[in-house]
Amino acid sequence: MNLTVVLNEPQDLVNIAAAVRAMANMGLARLAVVNPREFDAWRITGIAHRTDHIVDAVARVDSLDEALADATFVVGTSARARTAQRNYSRPRELAPRILRHARKGGVAIVFGREDRGLSNDALDRCHEVMVIPTTPEYSSLNLGQAVLLVAYELFLAGAGETGSLPVGKRSLGPATADELEEMYAALEAGLERIDFFKARKAESVMRTLRTAFGRTTLDAHEARLLASIGYQVRNRLERITRKGDSPS
Repeated sequence: MNLTVVLNEPQDLVNIAAAVRAMANMGLARLAVVNPREFDAWRITGIAHRTDHIVDAVARVDSLDEALADATFVVGTSARARTAQRNYSRPRELAPRILRHARKGGVAIVFGREDRGLSNDALDRCHEVMVIPTTPEYSSLNLGQAVLLVAYELFLAGAGETGSLPVGKRSLGPATADELEEMYAALEAGLERIDFFKARKAESVMRTLRTAFGRTTLDAHEARLLASIGYQVRNRLERITRKGDSPS
């Protein structure tokens, strides 16, 4: 992706490492660091493990102008809107546009120093300013947090939004209609065996269960487990009855 994260005059090496870790988590790899107070690649990778591919390629420059020289679209970040009129946007709104620009040319997302953010002069260099919503009481985000939030929105706006969520090792895929009907029959038999329908209509109870389970997509393993509960209740009580014992 033709997108560069720019840290403008970061003051704390730990925050640089946190930003690098956030980039790695969300698939970003290009980082420019403008006039950092300290920079030690060995220490950064010691904090943000397995990020050598980012840290080794960091562009260390002396000025913001140098970091933005090849960018065709520049986005600044701020904890709040400033007095000056600018093009302000929220991360989720702006992320798709950032990706579209990155397909055409270089994009830079600029984060300011920890103690005072981006200056007005720096924001003047930005085509848009991204404002991350926070509570009024705690409006200042840690640098690493800010990078993570922006990178996450970019990830969602791209391939991450359509990517599959993790699937449990025991998942067998959605239950079929036959497997669901077997489950309902087993549950009904088990409930009937413990006299659950003595004061309730079986049809009404089973319809409610169907409605409840219908709000989710049971997989085959889950359907079989629920069916097994019904079978076990029925079989257990039948064994007790054959022995002439009381269910209690």
